[in-house]
Amino acid sequence: MATAYLDKLNEQQRAAVVFGTDGPDLPPPLLVIAGAGSGKTAMLAHRVAHLLVGGADPRRILLMTFSRRAASELTRRVERITAAATGSPVAAEALIWSGTFHAVGARLLREHALAIGLHPDFSIHDREDSADLMNLARHGLGLSKTESRFPTKGTCLAIYSRTVNSGAPLAEVLREHFPWCAGSEAQLKQLFGAYVAAKQAQNVLDYDDLLLAWAQVMTAPDFAAHIGATWDHVLIDEYQDTNRLQARILTALKPDGRGLTVVGDDAQSIYAFRAADVRNILDFPDSFTHRAAVIALERNYRSTQPILAAANAVIAAASERHAKELWSDRAGVEKPRLVTVGTEALQARYMVDRILADREAGMRLKDQAVLFRTSSHAAQIEAELTRRNVPYVKFGGLKFLDSAHVKDLLSVLRLKRNPRDRVAGFRVLQLIPGVGPTAAGRILDALDLATDPRAAWGDVAPPPRADASWTDFVAAMTTEAPWPAAIGLARGWYDPHLDRIHEDAEARRADLLQLEQIAAGYLSAEAFLTELTLDPPDATSDQAGVPLKDEDYLILSTIHSAKGQEWRSVHILNAVDGCIPSDLGTGSTHELEEERRLLYVAMTRAKDQLTLGLPLRFYVTQQTRNGDRHVYAMRTRFIPSAILDRFEAVNWSPAPVASEARPAPAPIDIAANMRAMWG
Repeated sequence: MATAYLDKLNEQQRAAVVFGTDGPDLPPPLLVIAGAGSGKTAMLAHRVAHLLVGGADPRRILLMTFSRRAASELTRRVERITAAATGSPVAAEALIWSGTFHAVGARLLREHALAIGLHPDFSIHDREDSADLMNLARHGLGLSKTESRFPTKGTCLAIYSRTVNSGAPLAEVLREHFPWCAGSEAQLKQLFGAYVAAKQAQNVLDYDDLLLAWAQVMTAPDFAAHIGATWDHVLIDEYQDTNRLQARILTALKPDGRGLTVVGDDAQSIYAFRAADVRNILDFPDSFTHRAAVIALERNYRSTQPILAAANAVIAAASERHAKELWSDRAGVEKPRLVTVGTEALQARYMVDRILADREAGMRLKDQAVLFRTSSHAAQIEAELTRRNVPYVKFGGLKFLDSAHVKDLLSVLRLKRNPRDRVAGFRVLQLIPGVGPTAAGRILDALDLATDPRAAWGDVAPPPRADASWTDFVAAMTTEAPWPAAIGLARGWYDPHLDRIHEDAEARRADLLQLEQIAAGYLSAEAFLTELTLDPPDATSDQAGVPLKDEDYLILSTIHSAKGQEWRSVHILNAVDGCIPSDLGTGSTHELEEERRLLYVAMTRAKDQLTLGLPLRFYVTQQTRNGDRHVYAMRTRFIPSAILDRFEAVNWSPAPVASEARPAPAPIDIAANMRAMWG
């Protein structure tokens, strides 16, 4: 078999691509430790393509990533590689089992719904809908009226989600992550039981159920064997970000590990707050009958060697890790800078000076980024950028589905498909003038009692105060239309309410037209609602809000949001103890090690230049009788004296500004002027 399509890969990438594919048997389990910037995506795409060129059936390959976009990019690369290798590309559509864990789980649960006690038309709630349903259960149990304060709906959902995804007992989750809620364990257990009962009564699954139900199905040996036999090859990207549920699913799919390839980097495991468990990737080699092979990708295509030398030194002190040493043939001459300044304000001033100097030297603002441990650390630099008229975009903001008008329209579609979805029902019914929570509850109660709730809309008596739009609403719920015309029908009903509810109706109407265009790319309402809930696109307005409408702007980002990104120049704020590591991240060894990995991830985003700020003095606001105070910081413990030779140390203070004698201004009476405005 000609393998010219592998010629561009380096030795380690090629070894990972061809591992175990030289015989008729399925390959043994393989762990690929892909260092930052090491060409992981290229390697994974080539491995899939190599399997296909070798005769593997694309329909029997399961490729799971952590976003739909990543899956699409991988399949496009596979198509290009197979075209180059054979002249006849394997179409991306042939890889029918490519997507996120949650999307694959949703598809499997629908396919086997009747055999596992689910209705195939179940709705999928996003986080906000789940929190609303949790709140309904919370109120129903009277927990909002207790004498002592009970956790909010969002906190309750976070506790439930972490318990489900980590597989840890509720008491342990409360003790380690929500200690202020430990006294509510009994009520929380009762609440979660009511929440699960409500979901089942309404034929609803939440985001976590897609993994939990899949994992529970895999505990039945017959089902596990049946589902596992669907695929010969299972390939998982970003394995360091998986939780215990996902690891359980994976080992149940391939108990002997044959045909299983996972790719990730333990040094970039930074999502423990989402219940990701670094132990999954650390323990993977010994999780099967025969020890999995481990191949490390160490050549870095992103950063200069001095940046990598510093990053390697930081991560080398980790208490437990898969060994690797990143290297680059980009020699570089500039070491990362450790810049000591007096205060956070001076840190901001130094970094903006440097950013603007690099811009004058030809480096676009977009090629530069400022990274920070938490969003609050960026306050001083945001103020400095604003003062000096430097446009910037701060990573974060509302997702498309978080906007009220988009959620309204999606709720209309969900309610039409599943009239027992009470969260969607409450939201939609209260859009109708004259229908409040009580009336909405009565209507939904009547639908719950109906044998065929979809047909029962016409039998429901209109609420006494409902206006004439009730008739239009019933027509929208009962009129059948093919997809994607159905979303146009739903939008037509919602459109007049948009004008009534929102002052900026035209801007929101444009969003809904875009949503309708997105919907046209899906084969069914079910596929559209599932995909949009599991992996929502960003709102167009996120990109339209660039400050000053400038074509160029600086990137500000938390380190968590920066993972997977790269810039020519990176500035890291507050590389001092108390910030990196955070005061809240030093309670245990595993928390401290994740803080070390956060710094490593931040450093390895840089291609050409890396600067770490070390402000000595912080102004801290405290809710104590002592009031506000200054505190002094020390260089982060992750850069001990032993590795300082990997950095260039800089002490910076601004040049003094010569004072200029000026006459005192004439006094003015501001109070009188302000009174005169209304005289």
